[in-house]
Amino acid sequence: MERNQVIGLVLILLMLIGYQVLVPREEPTPVTQEQVTQATPAPAVSDTLYGPAAATAPDTARLKETYGDFATAAQGQAQDLTIETNDVRVVFSNKGGVMKEVMLKKYKTYDQKPLYLISDKHSRFQLQLPTQRGNMDLANLYFTTTATNRTLAENDSALVTYRLALSDNQFVEQTYLVRGSGYVIDYGIKNQGVGQADKPMLFNWQNDMLQFENDMQENRKVVTINYYTDELESLSPTPDSNVEADAESPVQWFTMKHKYFLAGLIAKNAPLQDVKLEAKVNPADSTIVKTLDVKATLASAAAQDGTARFQYYLGPNDYQILKNLPIENFDENVYLGYAFLKPINKYFLVPLFTLLENVFSNYGILIICLVLIVKTLLTPLTYKSYVSMAKMRVLAPELAELKEKNGDDMAKQQQDQMKLYQQVGVSPLSGCVPVLATMPILFSLFFLFPNLIELRQESFLWAKDLSTYDSFIKLPFTLPFYGSHVSLFTLMMTASSIAYAYYNNQMTPTQPGPVNMKFLSYVMPLMFMFVLNNFPAGLTFYYFVSNVVTIGQQLIIRRFVDEDKIKRILDENRAKNANGQKKQSKFQQYLEKTLQAGEEAKKKQAELERKQGKRKSKN
Repeated sequence: MERNQVIGLVLILLMLIGYQVLVPREEPTPVTQEQVTQATPAPAVSDTLYGPAAATAPDTARLKETYGDFATAAQGQAQDLTIETNDVRVVFSNKGGVMKEVMLKKYKTYDQKPLYLISDKHSRFQLQLPTQRGNMDLANLYFTTTATNRTLAENDSALVTYRLALSDNQFVEQTYLVRGSGYVIDYGIKNQGVGQADKPMLFNWQNDMLQFENDMQENRKVVTINYYTDELESLSPTPDSNVEADAESPVQWFTMKHKYFLAGLIAKNAPLQDVKLEAKVNPADSTIVKTLDVKATLASAAAQDGTARFQYYLGPNDYQILKNLPIENFDENVYLGYAFLKPINKYFLVPLFTLLENVFSNYGILIICLVLIVKTLLTPLTYKSYVSMAKMRVLAPELAELKEKNGDDMAKQQQDQMKLYQQVGVSPLSGCVPVLATMPILFSLFFLFPNLIELRQESFLWAKDLSTYDSFIKLPFTLPFYGSHVSLFTLMMTASSIAYAYYNNQMTPTQPGPVNMKFLSYVMPLMFMFVLNNFPAGLTFYYFVSNVVTIGQQLIIRRFVDEDKIKRILDENRAKNANGQKKQSKFQQYLEKTLQAGEEAKKKQAELERKQGKRKSKN
C-alpha cells in the first residue's frame, strides 16, 4: 500500500475510536423479568424439529394465531425447582417442564469444580407434540407444578409433576420420580385429549460435553454416543471431525458418554424409533469437548394412554453400578476390551479389583497387591518358561557347533537344529507358550485401567490422579508421538522392561533367524515409552511393578533349577531315542516327519540336478 493510503486508514481508525470514547451512550431502560419474557418473540410452530422463530410481537392475537389453544401457556415466568439427594442435585424448570441442571455431588471436574452432566447453558431438550396446527414445541411453553424444593433422605423419593392444562379433560403432563440415592430418574409423559395419536412425537436432546478430565485431546478420543438395539453400537469417537449415523433398528437405550460419566435415556415400554445421532467437534474450542445430538420419534398413542415411560441415567460410568441396574446390557458402556479379553476382565480382574478395594484405601498399594496376586497365579507358567530357557542354555554349546559347521547355510542349520531337538526331546516353542499364555491378562489390563473410574482423582506418590498420566515434568514444547510432558511412571516402566530384557538375554542363547530377537527386546520398550506416555499412571505403574516382580520371580526360580540335572535328563532322552526306548511326543513325531520330508526333498533335488547335468553333457 502507498504511504497516503496507510495514513488515511490510520486517521479513519482514530476517528472511529474517538467517536466511541467521546460520544455519550444512551443507557437502556431496565425492565423486569416478566417484561423480558413477554417481549421475547414467540417461536413459530413448524412441522420440523427446528422451526424458525416468529419475528412479530407476541400480542394476544398473534399468540392465538401461532399457538392456538396453547397461547396462554406461551407466556410466563421461568421458575426453578430443586430436588437434592445424597448423590445428585437436580434443578427442574417450569419452562418446558425439563431438567435444567443435574450436578453429581460426589464428583468434581479435573480442576475441582462442580460436575454438571446437564447444565442450563449447555443442554437443550425438545419434545414436539403433533397437533392440528403442526408440531408444538413443549420446550417453549410454561407448565405448572405443585411440587416444592426438597432434600431427600436415602430411602425417600419425590414425584415432580409438570402439567400444561387446556381444560379439565385436556392436558399434557410430564412426571419425574427422583429417589434419595442412585442416579436413575424415572420419566413419563401423558397427553389427554391433546395431540394426534396417529402421528409420532419428536424428541431431541442436544448436549455440550464439557471437559471433565485434564487432557482435551484424550477426552475427544473417547466422548461418543453409545446406543443399544439388539447389540451395542457406537458413533466413531473420532477426535477431530463430525460424525453422524442413523440407527438401523429401534433403540432400547442410548448414552452420551464422557470418559467416566454417562447421560442417557432408557425406553421402558417401547423402543425409540427413527433415531438419528450426531457428534460435532470444534478443535479450536477449549471448553466443549464435543456437542452430541440425538433425535428420535416417540409413539403418541403411548403418551395418550399413559404408557410412555422412560428412565434417565445421569451418573458415573461405573461397572459396579451399571451391572446392578435392571437395564439390558447397560454395563457394556464400560469398555472391557475385545470379545476374547472381556471375560478375563469381567469375571476375574474386575471382581478381584473390587475385592481389594474393600481392603486397601490407597490405590497404589492396591495395584501392588493386584500384581502380586496375578503373578502368584501365573507362577507355574513362569517356572515352565524358565525351565525351557534352561534347556536351551544347556544345548547352547551344541547349537554353536552346528552354526559353525553349517556356516551360512541357514536351511541346513535349521534342519540340524530340529534333528537335535528331536534327539533330546526339547521343544523350542515350550518357552514361548507360557509367555503367550500370560499375554491375555496384560492386554486385558491395557483396556481395563483406562476405563476404571475407581482410579479417578486417586493420588499415589507424585501422581495426583491415577486415571490419567503423571506429568512429572512439563515440556516447553510438544514432541511428535510423545506429548508435552514426561511421565515418570512410564520411564520407570521402560527402564524395568529394558532391565528385564537384559536379564533375559543373558540367560537365553541367541537364536538364528532373520530377526535379531535380542535387539528387538530392547527396541520394544522404547516404542511403548512413546505409546504409553499419555496413558493412565495406574497402568504404567502396574507394568513397572509387574516387571520388577517378574525379575524377582526368575531370580528365585533360578535357585531351584539345576542345569546339570537338566543336562543329564537331555542326555538320557538322547540315548533312549537312539535305542527306540522313549515314546515320542506329538511334537517329536512332527519333527521327525519334517526331517524325513526335508531329506526326501533334498534327495529329489539332487536327483533332478544330476539328470539336468547329464542332459547338458550330452548336448
